This record gives sequence, C-alpha cells and structure tokens, in this order.
Amino acid sequence: MSQEEKKQDAKDQLAFATIAAEAGSIKDGANPVSQPIYLSACYRHPSLDQAINFDRLKGFTYSRVEAPNRKVAEETIAKMEEGYQAFAVASGMAAVQLVLSVLKSGDEVVSLDDLYGGDFRYFRHLESHFGIAFKQWNGQKVEDLVSLLTDKTKIVWLETPSNPTMKELDIKKIADAVHNFNEKILVAVDNTFYTPYYQKPLTLGADVVIHSATKYLGGHNDILGGLVVVNDPDLANTYFQYTITVGDTMSNFDSWLLTRSLKTLPIRMDRHTASAQKIAKFLETANHVEKVLYPGKAGMISFYLDSEAEVERVLNSVKVITFAESLGGAESLITIPYYQTHDDVEAEQRVRLGITTKLLRLSVGLEGPDDLIADLKQALGD
Repeated sequence: MSQEEKKQDAKDQLAFATIAAEAGSIKDGANPVSQPIYLSACYRHPSLDQAINFDRLKGFTYSRVEAPNRKVAEETIAKMEEGYQAFAVASGMAAVQLVLSVLKSGDEVVSLDDLYGGDFRYFRHLESHFGIAFKQWNGQKVEDLVSLLTDKTKIVWLETPSNPTMKELDIKKIADAVHNFNEKILVAVDNTFYTPYYQKPLTLGADVVIHSATKYLGGHNDILGGLVVVNDPDLANTYFQYTITVGDTMSNFDSWLLTRSLKTLPIRMDRHTASAQKIAKFLETANHVEKVLYPGKAGMISFYLDSEAEVERVLNSVKVITFAESLGGAESLITIPYYQTHDDVEAEQRVRLGITTKLLRLSVGLEGPDDLIADLKQALGD
C-alpha cells in the first residue's frame, strides 16, 4: 500500500464501533445481512483459464488457502488494529508459532520475562530443537532492553498488560529504541488483554500484533483461535506462505463465530471495564486480600490473598464465578496461575515475578457486578 493509499485509508477510517457492527455484513449470494457459514472445503473453477490465472485475493479455491468466513474475520481484525493484513489460525499458540516461524538457527529473541506460560514452553522447544536463543528483559528500563540486543536479534516479544502481574509497557518508546538499534528487528506485541478497543500496537510502532482470539475477541468461551496482524506486505506474504504450508488456519465455522463476537466487542469491553473497576475497588479493602493488581481498564484483575488456605477456600467456594482456566468471556473465571496458566514457567522465575501460590487471577465477565462482589464476599468469608 502506497503512502497516498494509507493517507486515504486513514481519512476514510470508520469508527471502531462501526467496523465492529458491520463485520460480516456483506453482499453475498442471496444478499444476507449476516454472512452465512461456508462449510465447504473447496470451490468451483468456472474455467481452465480462471484456474491457471487464479488470484486468491479475488476468489476461493481451497479452504486451507483462503475461505470466505476466515477472510471476513481477518479483514475485520486488520481494520480494528489498523494493520495491513491479518491471519486467523487455530489457537493462540498457533499464532505464537506463526510469528516465530521467521526464525532460523542462530537467531536471537528478547522477550519480556512476564508472559503467558505457554510462550516460555514454546521458547524452550525452539531453543533445544533449533538452536534459537531467548533472552529475558524485566520490563523496567528500556536501555536495559537495548543492551540485550545484538546483530543476531530478530524479534522483541512483549505482552502488555502482562499475564498475570499486569505490567504495562510503553510500546512506542520500546519500538523506537529497538528500531533505532536495528530497524529490521520485529517488535511483536501480545494484545490479548486490551484488544484493539483499548490499544493498537501497530500505530505505536510495533511490527506484529498477536491475539489469543479464544479470549476477549471470541468473548463467549466457545472457540479456540489465534490472530496475527502485520503492517508490512513482505512479512504478510511470508506468514501467508507459512500458514498455507502447515495448514493451521482457522475453520470457517470458528471464523464465523469470531466475526459474530467481534460485532459486540466495544459493548463487551465497556462492560468488562465498568464491572472490573467496581470489583477491584471492593477487593482493595476486602478481608484476606493483601494486594490488588489492576491496570484500570479491561476485565483482568490479579490479587494476593494472605494464605494458601484462603486461596483454597476461595477457589472451592465461589458459586457465580467459575474456577476455570481461561479469560475474556461472558462468564467470570478465576484461576491460580502458579499451578495452571504458568505451570510451564520455571519455579524460580514464577516466585521472582510474584507468581506465587497466593496469587489469583480473575477474569471479570458480563454478570451483574454486585452479584460477583457478593460471591467474592461469601468466598472470602466476609
């Protein structure tokens, strides 16, 4: 896309809520308001000439390569993130794998030390199987991050807010510093917790955005999915070639569910935030709560209790809130990261980061906030 095209695109940019509401509202077949589900693995060619000169941007041939429902989901999230192209894949970890697929033996990655636990599991796999080196940065001084960069560094991997300790990073400051060192280093940001409703890393200088679409973007605890959004056409083509080769693309049905969910993302995020703000305020003075970690928006709250016995009582006693290992859905979920989401992180690192056996993570859902507070009160023995 040329600079002039980018300027025109920015000028014509619709409001976020409009992009969301109009997702999947296309002229298709019988002109439905909502795009139908395409449960087809392949598509007809009208002629040999069309098959020989097939353009995937203008049609469909095989669902692993391109599919109608997936294309709509990808186009929608690309608009939301203000990116060039998006890729919808089978899970959040498939999105992680896609982003890191550009690495070769001998390359280096610098990551935040406070990430989803599965990221570190995959980092170790790449290190042991392919000789890719991973370094960690504590998220504090940008100059310390820059000191870890070398001519072998290919990716800087960030997550903000971080999971589960809610560290917030200055994406623009970091991206500027990294690109001043070497403009070819990719700055990748996991935007799962904030979504593009609250944060658009590509507009702040990042090169790649990652989402677990299972979480807020899916929003209903009923799909697995991952999304990757990029700004550079060459990088987009590299990722496209990888996805059609390994075949971990999102199915049409899950893509349809995702598009349906994106329509209500702004409304849901407003509700998650309003309820989480109220619950965080309650927790700050609640019995047995020692510390609350909440970045001020979206629906993720972590909090420390005063004993392991209290942790067990809360997890065994919640009634409206569900003890389950995910986030971002309509239902409020609570989990203990030390044993669940971050079990793959080395024990020493968990303790250093504050991921202890007394830390709980709460994903505030769409229930009435007063009902959630009442549930927490009874679980805390208040």
